[in-house]
Amino acid sequence: MKVTEYFEKTEGKTLVSFEVLPPLKGGSMQTIFNTLDPLMDFKPPFIDVTYHREEYVYNRQDTGFYEKVAIRKRPGTVGICAAIMHRYGVDAVPHLICGGFTREETENALIDLNFLNINNVLALRGDARRFEDKFVPTKDGHIYALDLVEQITNMNNGQYLDKSIENGSSTDFCIGIAGYPEKHFESPNFELDLHFTKKKIEAGASYIVTQMFFDNSKYFDYIEKCRDAGITVPIVPGIKPLTKKYQLNSIPRRFFINLPEDLVKEVSKARNSEAVRQIGIEWGIMQCKELKERGAPCLHFYLMGDWETSKKIIEATM
Repeated sequence: MKVTEYFEKTEGKTLVSFEVLPPLKGGSMQTIFNTLDPLMDFKPPFIDVTYHREEYVYNRQDTGFYEKVAIRKRPGTVGICAAIMHRYGVDAVPHLICGGFTREETENALIDLNFLNINNVLALRGDARRFEDKFVPTKDGHIYALDLVEQITNMNNGQYLDKSIENGSSTDFCIGIAGYPEKHFESPNFELDLHFTKKKIEAGASYIVTQMFFDNSKYFDYIEKCRDAGITVPIVPGIKPLTKKYQLNSIPRRFFINLPEDLVKEVSKARNSEAVRQIGIEWGIMQCKELKERGAPCLHFYLMGDWETSKKIIEATM
């Protein structure tokens, strides 16, 4: 079933969904199952699986020179989605990214997903590689998420890259995109960021999942601005509980978001790691209760390997 169909069937009830990372290369699928098994009592309608572009490593040669080698540290998104659907009977939503993929490779990935009856995707540009100060597209790949949405929509209309294909089978992907309540860090202003979000909706995207935030007013303001701009699709809040004191610096630096002063003060005063985690849980419960009361279609938890914290928040919220 499509993600948007779940929202239509809930009649105002708030759902719960999750996002997982593929295990590092050499890891086991069991790590994913260990994360999701304790959460299945919450009956998530869908589970997102992230995609990660290649990274470069430099191997020292006998000559003393270094060889630049591209590797994927977290492969297997498509296979993981298939395994999740087989084990749990839950729809999986693979992330598709521009970085590291040509348009031909993207088309082949979409064909594979279609064969597997995976008909939901989240279309993203993706981040810059480590140690690069800006996003560098792959040769013959997409520069923007808008281009990726357009390619998926074309396939939904039976249009493939090879123009000689006539009467090609139409896919039926439900396309999600990312939204940024505090603006994408590369956008010069919020209005332009919103402009391109609307362009992606017009190109075929049918729902939005937001970047994490810790101030609910940012999410509510974002919805209001989207609606004023004519964006009417469901907007799902992304939730990531704060559990470590170092995250006071790492989260704003990595995700370009602000942390509320009250949260920062409480975490700064915490005497140990368990106290920090408890503060994060209580803050997450407060966030989720308000989001639920205000009609959020779904609470989307970024697990990042930590299922226990999210479980405590959901138990106290739903």
